Amino acid sequence: MTAPEYLTAPERDGVPVAGTAAAVRRFSRQATDLPALDDAIACCRACDRLVAWRERVAVEKRAAYVGETYWGRPAPGFGPPDARIAVLGLAPAAHGANRTGRVFTGDRSGDWLFAAMHRAGLANQPTSVRADDGLRLIDARIVAAVRCAPPENKPTPAERDTCQPWLVRELALLRPTLRVVVVLGGFGWAALWPSLVALGIEIPRPRPTFGHGVEVDASGLTIVGCFHPSQQNTFTGKLTESMLDDIFRRANEIVAA
Repeated sequence: MTAPEYLTAPERDGVPVAGTAAAVRRFSRQATDLPALDDAIACCRACDRLVAWRERVAVEKRAAYVGETYWGRPAPGFGPPDARIAVLGLAPAAHGANRTGRVFTGDRSGDWLFAAMHRAGLANQPTSVRADDGLRLIDARIVAAVRCAPPENKPTPAERDTCQPWLVRELALLRPTLRVVVVLGGFGWAALWPSLVALGIEIPRPRPTFGHGVEVDASGLTIVGCFHPSQQNTFTGKLTESMLDDIFRRANEIVAA
């Protein structure tokens, strides 16, 4: 059965719910500000596999969180609308943002990321445990290439492409103040370039290869590559605290120049 293009979400009365890729494109363009975009993202149901997985995880839960009510929906971006630094991640973690409702919140990757952002003066506290814990970002906003938790942390190319208009619109709304995009990992790096093209931003040819510390100028917007703070990278030492600190130190330098 074909998914309806428009669904009604009783818990968010009046917010359009995208049930197809075409609806994602249309509703993303219609969002006039970040709160409206965040609402539309949080109600998206365009990818059947991701919807089924995020809702299954929210019911089955991890033993450590069995008493909690999971968010079980897409995770919108987080941070002020006039941010000069954007941090682009891959997708919500099944028992992180899919549980708490806020990107990089409640998982080990977030522990690393927010501690580093706090050391760089981009967050008011070093921890991000739950959505109401008082965390506030300063001059930075966290966004994601895919907004639903994917099985095995691996979205498909089709899911990435379906989700792309949300990212394009978010970057467009941030564009008046945005100076730097810190990209966490190769997946986000690959997702960013077509999003910039969709915004009419000229990018280098050929497209730059991802690497930690790689800097690219795209029409005055600086793109900085950073290894993702996944447990695989942090446990093995591929990414260290000092390496992460260097990235955010550089982002601050660019903004201050």
